[in-house]
Amino acid sequence: MGLKKFRSERSKISLFISSLKEKRSLLNLIAIIIAAFALLPIFYLLLEGINGLKSGSIKLNIDGIRQVKGTLILLISSLSLGGFIGTANGWLLANCRFHGRKILRVAQLIPLATPAYLLSATLIDIGSINGIRIHGMLWGILIMGLTTYPYVFLLSTESFAICGKKQIEACRSLGVGPWNSFLKVALPMTIPAIGAGLALMGMEVINELGAVQLLNIPTISAGIVENWMAQNNPSGAIGLALIALAIVISLIACERILRRKSRRWSEGLAGGESPEWKLTGTREIVAQLLGVIPPLFTLGIPIFWASLNTDQLAKGFDFDLLVLTLRSLAVGLAAAAITLIAALLLSIAKRWDSSRFIKSISFLSSIGYAIPGVVLAIALLSFSGPPWNLSPFVLLLWGYGDRFLAVAKGGIDAAFERIHPNIDEAASGLGSHWIKVLRTIHIPLLKGPLIVGTLLVFVDTLKELPLTFVLRPFDFDTLSVRIFQYAGDERMAESLYPAMIIIILGLIASIALIPSIENAETFNSKRK
Repeated sequence: MGLKKFRSERSKISLFISSLKEKRSLLNLIAIIIAAFALLPIFYLLLEGINGLKSGSIKLNIDGIRQVKGTLILLISSLSLGGFIGTANGWLLANCRFHGRKILRVAQLIPLATPAYLLSATLIDIGSINGIRIHGMLWGILIMGLTTYPYVFLLSTESFAICGKKQIEACRSLGVGPWNSFLKVALPMTIPAIGAGLALMGMEVINELGAVQLLNIPTISAGIVENWMAQNNPSGAIGLALIALAIVISLIACERILRRKSRRWSEGLAGGESPEWKLTGTREIVAQLLGVIPPLFTLGIPIFWASLNTDQLAKGFDFDLLVLTLRSLAVGLAAAAITLIAALLLSIAKRWDSSRFIKSISFLSSIGYAIPGVVLAIALLSFSGPPWNLSPFVLLLWGYGDRFLAVAKGGIDAAFERIHPNIDEAASGLGSHWIKVLRTIHIPLLKGPLIVGTLLVFVDTLKELPLTFVLRPFDFDTLSVRIFQYAGDERMAESLYPAMIIIILGLIASIALIPSIENAETFNSKRK
């Protein structure tokens, strides 16, 4: 009788699971759980912030005001520099013809390979060797502008590439020269894309921790770490985190508005060929210098620094460095696997269910990339105590997954848009549930984006400093943390191997982004 009852209950459970698969309720439930885990840390932080504001425990002191001011100065100045370089190179390399143009287009991705804290550390070390003090806001603006301008370049060059020739030719027929044609026609068309790139730049500037601490620049990120870890002042850290959140939300709102405007601007502008401006003489030299200096600076400085410290190569890989490298690689792979699985499930849920609710939670779950690493770390530390009592390593993986979910999901969403929905409908009509469709159809077609997404999340995890520095378990250093510690102790030469590993992996990740530039180039060429 007991065995019969057990079989009956087991049969009911199997039928229930089968029903969930068929109705895709299970997929929606998984998407909701993933979104909940992505948003829960920020919800807790906001809750603590509201309670602190009500009780009056959260208030800005003089140092806090100075850090907010420093962040705004660094943000506005870096955006000005990076916006100019990214927009100028976007126009010149998309619509002008001169020697070396194709190579320089690809070279604009090189700055993404060198983290700002690594470039700062190598510059400071080179300066100390030559008796030059590298510190202060101006150096921070230069470094942040040069390491983040590719965000503006990538979006603006694509937008410039699809600007129609007819509009500019109409201006020229009215006697408007090429420079005024750019200012009055091409630039206004591309402002939404440029604004979106500037928003992404701003998120990176606010997130930066290592560079601003090494250069002694007062910023919100540095203030959060100082309040939480050095001064044991959680209220001060949460107050600064709330201000950082407010700035980031403003950037996200601007980015979303500009993207919508970008879609409206683009309607009807793709007719005709993209204009070609042949540059010669001084103009060609200026264009070449503008395209070569930023990547040469961001990659050339670390390589020059490495050449000054070749004596470290003789020491080889000691056991400690081997453990450090293997640990960093293992954490990167674990974070990439978790993030890719979550991103794939969210994208699949949005594909099978086009309701506003699923689309909303899919978007909100990707907001972690915009949250500064130290802010996300402070939010996750709420789960280290009762009733959660999660280990630091679990919190670290949670933070990586939350922060880089958008990196993986963006490529998967774009790839799904190229797969016709009729394929899914045909498979469903033949009796296949979503799991079988995913396994037999989607994953084989998504192999490329999944590999690229894994690579990007893996490299971003290895480069990530703020989140790792705050959340890592005791005596659990990674390559990025070791570089930062050695730079702070003025022992930067000893971090040669970790620095070279991060740069090489960063270059590999940058290579994975080359198709995004080639697509714009191909689109431009096909219209000629």
